[in-house]
Formats: sequence, structure tokens, C-alpha cells
Amino acid sequence: MKKFIIFLIGVVVIVCCMSYWYITNQNNERMVIQQNELFESYEQKQVYGAEIATVINKAMDSNYRNHVEKDEQNLYIENDTNSIKIQIKMLDTDTIYPMESFANNGIQNFIEYYNMIEFKCVDIQYHPTTHLVKSLLFEQVTV
Repeated sequence: MKKFIIFLIGVVVIVCCMSYWYITNQNNERMVIQQNELFESYEQKQVYGAEIATVINKAMDSNYRNHVEKDEQNLYIENDTNSIKIQIKMLDTDTIYPMESFANNGIQNFIEYYNMIEFKCVDIQYHPTTHLVKSLLFEQVTV
């Protein structure tokens, strides 16, 4: 009888551990899907400069909440888990600018100059380990 009770307790502990692992895994998947949806909605979509400012603010906020560190140039350092970078390629200079350059100069200035200019998200990359969005590349469509 004593061995049977020990066996039952062992089975209950194993079932509890497996349930905890499954629930945790499901919650992590839901979180990844939810966070990626914020940025994947822009894939191959044309948006105006004001919307780009919104994307930059979302990425900056996410990096801040996830404690992503910055380098000496005030650019976010990729951390292989949950950092997000937004890059914007301008047609007039054929240069790719990081989101921090616009944020550091005032996002309101970006909106003022590029409000009615169209951009298109041409590339999305993901972190290999967490499958969270790692970076987005927007290209200027109109001048």
C-alpha cells in the first residue's frame, strides 16, 4: 500500500510538471504572436510618414520596456532575444537611417517633413531563438 501511494504521488508530480511546462509554453507562444502582430501588419504595406513615426515609437517603447542597452552613439544594441530595430531607406540620399536618428532629432520633426511621404516595409527579420521581430526595413516610395 505504501509503494502504491508513493507511485501515485510521483505520477501526480510528473503530471503537474508537464502541465506547468505546457501552459508556460503556450503563454510564451501567445506572447510572441501578439507582439509580432504589432509589426507584421506593416509587411509589404505602404504607409505615410506619420505611421512610420508610430512604428518607431512602438519599437522604442518595446526596447525601453525590455531593457535593451544603448551604445555610445545612443543606438540600441541588438540582444538576440527581444530588441527591435527600425531602419528607413531614403530615396533622395539613398541612405539607410536607424530609428534612433529620427527619435534623437525629435520625432515631431520627422512627422513635419515626411508626413505625406509614402514608405513601404520591404523586409522583416526575426530573432532566431525567440522568433520575435528583430528588425523592419522601410523604403521611401514617394519623394
